[in-house]
Amino acid sequence: MEYKELATAARGSMGPWCKACPVCDGRACGSHMPGPGSKGAGTVAARNYAAWQEVRVRMDTIHEAYEADTSVELFGRRLSVPVMVGPLGDVKLHYGDKWEMEDYNSCILHAAAKAGSLAWTGDGMVAAIHESAVHDIGELGGCGIPTIKPWNLETVMRKLELALAARPVAVAMDIDAAGLPFLKGFQPPAGPKSVPELRRVADACHAHGTPFVLKGIMGVRAARKAAEAGADAIVVSNHGGRVQDGVPATAEVLPAIAREVGDGLKILVDGGIRSGLDVFRALALGANACLVCRPFAVVTYGAGAKGVSDYFAQLARELKDTMEMCGARTVTDIDADVLA
Repeated sequence: MEYKELATAARGSMGPWCKACPVCDGRACGSHMPGPGSKGAGTVAARNYAAWQEVRVRMDTIHEAYEADTSVELFGRRLSVPVMVGPLGDVKLHYGDKWEMEDYNSCILHAAAKAGSLAWTGDGMVAAIHESAVHDIGELGGCGIPTIKPWNLETVMRKLELALAARPVAVAMDIDAAGLPFLKGFQPPAGPKSVPELRRVADACHAHGTPFVLKGIMGVRAARKAAEAGADAIVVSNHGGRVQDGVPATAEVLPAIAREVGDGLKILVDGGIRSGLDVFRALALGANACLVCRPFAVVTYGAGAKGVSDYFAQLARELKDTMEMCGARTVTDIDADVLA
């Protein structure tokens, strides 16, 4: 099934905030939180989507016939497509009662692994969510990336110990979650982390041979700090607009960040990426791979694991078609030269 069909199938089981739109562009959900909307005026998610549509690609079909290879090497794994499922913290609160968070994480982890990719899991505000996710990741031979929120350092290290025991391909922290309204005053507290604090987390990961990823980088200065803290990869992300109003779209800041630290860090990006063409655009602007979150929630509500599988297949088809129309035989051929 195509995404539009999966969204139609999801509408009876989602709500009231997510409308399961045919194109998840951030407009219908606006500033609804709880719900998948953005903070404040509710415009950042829509800006993320719109910015990718302004990135033009250069068509070039003067080349030998070939079948484009959409695979990419990342975190020691060969992924079938440079797309991973982004993390959610509380799918039931924001999308509807059909899925418990533990079941949702299990579904996306297994479906992404079957599709030849990876899912990222959020730890949420209930300890069992993180515990269940890392159990599934362990059963999958480490095929998944647990994401830990920036709780107080004692809590982070405790959650990290549990995560590392599952031997995941990487561990992430969504450092931008320090601004989530739901975490204000929550115990244990969450908030910003200093470079030395993040270095402790990175060192613990590296002691187990596990890469550390910082998600929520929106500028060159923050990217430099991530590198100083020992991160192996960053995610250029504004948390879908959910942590701060009035910030740029991820597509707007990605090129400068890639130019600054691209040789030293793997660079991932999320925010408004909805098609294989958008993935192509992101790679051309300097990303190594992408995260997609909200649409995978929609397709999971629409058709469970099959929805995840179908959407991965659609993104791969669209990326492959774009590569062949723009003269890129492999993912490594996608660079600034393919932009108009």
